Amino acid sequence: MHTADRRVVLGLHRSRHRRDVLTGALDLGVTAIDTASNYLHHRSHHVLGEVAGDLLPKFSISTKVGYFEDEHSLSPARLRGAVEKTVNDLGREPDALLLHNPEHSAPNAEVLWQACAVLAGAAEKGRCGAWGISTWDPRPLVGLDVPRPDILMVRSGLLVSSGVLDAAEALVTAWRPTRVRGMSPFGGSVTDPVWQKFDPRMFLRTSDATPIQAAFRVAFELPGVEAVAVGTDDTEHLRELCGGLEHEIDADVLRAYWQLLRQSA
Repeated sequence: MHTADRRVVLGLHRSRHRRDVLTGALDLGVTAIDTASNYLHHRSHHVLGEVAGDLLPKFSISTKVGYFEDEHSLSPARLRGAVEKTVNDLGREPDALLLHNPEHSAPNAEVLWQACAVLAGAAEKGRCGAWGISTWDPRPLVGLDVPRPDILMVRSGLLVSSGVLDAAEALVTAWRPTRVRGMSPFGGSVTDPVWQKFDPRMFLRTSDATPIQAAFRVAFELPGVEAVAVGTDDTEHLRELCGGLEHEIDADVLRAYWQLLRQSA
């Protein structure tokens, strides 16, 4: 079972990049941002630099490249250009730069290796602090080799299918990333009807958590990750999530749930 310190990351997918949310996150001790070059209609990096330039040194910034305005591409030349544009738009080197959903381009082993080599080279040259891969659906990547990444980012939480969970664990075993991060812990939104019909507190040993806190806490275990990126423009929602990190998981219930997922698949 995952035991490392748990970290909340403010995700900017679908976010309006509001300064008050960024300052509120800092007040809560959330000092990590996750974004991507294509967020906010391909303007995320530029808007961050404009809206929160003076705040950015207080954050660890993780971003992603791979989606361009005309297509998704793993072309080494385009990725090298995206690295330089990222640094210029942010006004600083990102702390982590991830290859964004490489499965989108259905790469073979050689194409994926070359794309990863561009980001690994950027890290070696100081254009980013670390490099890695972010994948929405890791299943097409199983069996493909890459240079050892610093970070692997995958979907996590109760709404992730057993096939995706198993594939994520297979990549962790094969690629041996230094860090594993989760994303989309609520499958899109806490207002989804599933969270009104299902009480995830059954996975906790304590009873004083809210259902949203319980679902978020479980996202650190399915699969085991050290940090989870969650998108919100509501500081109170972020406060609620931060308040649920220390709840203890019932490992037996969680293990039984995963077994049921595999059986149903």
